[in-house]
Amino acid sequence: MRALALAGLSIAVAGCDRYWVCEADDPGRTGELPGRLSETGLFADTAARALAPEVVPYAPRFALWSDGAEKQRWIALPPGAQIDTANMDEWSFPSGTKLWKQFSVDGVEVETRLLEKRGPADDDWIALAYVWQPDGLDAVAAPLGGIDVAGTDHDVPASGECFACHGGRRSFALGFSAIQLAAPARPGEIDLAELVAQGRLTAPAATAPVVPGDATQVAALGYLHANCSHCHNQARPEHRGARCFDPKKRYDFTLAVGSLASVEDTPTYRTVVGKAIEPGDPDGSEVVSLMGQRGFLDQMPPLATEKVDTTAVALIRAWIEEMR
Repeated sequence: MRALALAGLSIAVAGCDRYWVCEADDPGRTGELPGRLSETGLFADTAARALAPEVVPYAPRFALWSDGAEKQRWIALPPGAQIDTANMDEWSFPSGTKLWKQFSVDGVEVETRLLEKRGPADDDWIALAYVWQPDGLDAVAAPLGGIDVAGTDHDVPASGECFACHGGRRSFALGFSAIQLAAPARPGEIDLAELVAQGRLTAPAATAPVVPGDATQVAALGYLHANCSHCHNQARPEHRGARCFDPKKRYDFTLAVGSLASVEDTPTYRTVVGKAIEPGDPDGSEVVSLMGQRGFLDQMPPLATEKVDTTAVALIRAWIEEMR
């Protein structure tokens, strides 16, 4: 990620428009958010980590790889507001929605990211990371991010970089969706069934979506959806600024609610298998090669990871071998 940042800086200075260059932080936008995490509405008591009454924990079924960091997630919807779910794959959230994601490394709280919707348009979101102070009493805004924060090897993204991933889907809230919340939640967390029961969805599905396949297939499709589909999908919205991780749309790793009749019906199988995935040949599959290495412009995912997810590589290899 350091190499990515340095290379992006040199390219920006040179005036080249390359896909790895993200828009710079807009101080006018991030300045609309509080300077401290304790002021964002997440906690009723920050020191005690007691959540505010309107804040609810959740956990996506398929997680984004973050170099092994532990993560907690919360959401707060405006009172009485509904999520527009007319498109079940691209939820549109009401203005005032807030989502937080906290990262801890080896038990050390490093950062908490806030994604807040401030307006009616799909892209009316502001993203900002808050870095925890050594005393653990609060976290302060870090719009420019940070390198190796709190004595760990964890890098905090600049606000502009957040949209490299979140800007790849209309909903922006990548882990809060029908697919990600379909499985029953743990006690105290919210899931799709509870959202329906609370009347929070404008057009709830008659049944929860079910990812097809055996255990290996479900896990593989889910991993690729969580880690690849925010860049590689065929419904990626247009960018108003730099391309910022906006690849060609020939591949689509989305788990789409309307394409779950079988494993072969999924966009991943239809657009990737036989191209970047060679059935029965993991060593000859580009997906495996890119997942299994790290280096500027030569890894997948391309952003926010410096370590190979060896468990996931083994999973994808096993899935490809099953295709013999």
